[in-house]
Amino acid sequence: MAGHSKWHTTRHKKAALDSKRAKMYANHIKAIEVAARAGGADLDGNPALEVAVTKAKKQSVPNDNIDRAIKRGAGLTGEVIDYAEIMYEVRGPEGSALLVECLTDNRNRAASEVRATVTRNGGFMADPGSVAFMFQRRGVVRVPADDHSEDDIMMAVIEAGADEILRSGTAFEIVSDPSDIQAVAKALDDAEISYDSDDVEFFADMKVELDAKSAQSFIELWDAVEELDDVQNVYANVEITAEVLEELSAQDA
Repeated sequence: MAGHSKWHTTRHKKAALDSKRAKMYANHIKAIEVAARAGGADLDGNPALEVAVTKAKKQSVPNDNIDRAIKRGAGLTGEVIDYAEIMYEVRGPEGSALLVECLTDNRNRAASEVRATVTRNGGFMADPGSVAFMFQRRGVVRVPADDHSEDDIMMAVIEAGADEILRSGTAFEIVSDPSDIQAVAKALDDAEISYDSDDVEFFADMKVELDAKSAQSFIELWDAVEELDDVQNVYANVEITAEVLEELSAQDA
C-alpha cells in the first residue's frame, strides 16, 4: 500500500491505527487468496503465493488467517474466490494525482464507492490515461531513516541494482527496476539492515509540492479513498515537505 506514506506518521490516534491495521490485514489476505487461486496452495510451487505470505507475516498477520486464506483461494473450502483488478485515476488539489488500485468481487460497487468518496472529498475522477502516464512501475524498498545512514544503505544495495535512494519523511526509499527488488531486499538482509516494505509500485518521478491547506485537503482525500474495502493500494505524485508536516501537526495539537 504504498501505505507507508510520510504524512501518515503525523497521526497517532489508537482508533485510527487499529482501523489501518485491520485494513492492512484484509489487503494481505486478498493478495494471498488471489495468488493461491492462480497457482495453488503449495508455497514451494507457487512463488507469488510465497511472496504474498512472506509480506503478510512481516506485517504480523496471524498464521491462522493466512492458512485460511490459502485454503479459500485454492478452492479447498468450497468457496469461490474471484477478484477483479481495476485501476481508477483521480485528480486532487493543486495538481495532485492518484492511482487507486482496487481488488474487488463487485465492479459496480467498487466504481460507485470510489466515485462517491472522491467527489465527497474534493477530488474528481480523471479520464483514462490522464493520470497514469505520470507513473511507472518501480521496485521500492523502504528503510526506517532513524536506524541506518544513507551511506550504509547505499553500500549495501548499490551492487544489487538500486537506481537511487530518496529521503521520504521518516524513511529512505530505495528505488530500482521491478526485476531487481528481490536482489535489493536480499542485500539488505545480508547487511542486517531491516526494512518496512518491499513492493513493486506505481512510482511518480515528478512530484507536486503542496502547501499546508492543499496538503490537508489531499490527505483527507487520500485517507477516505484508502479506507474503502475494495481499495488495495493508492499511489500519488505528492511531496509534502517537513515544514508543511510540522505546520499540520501544530494545527492538530
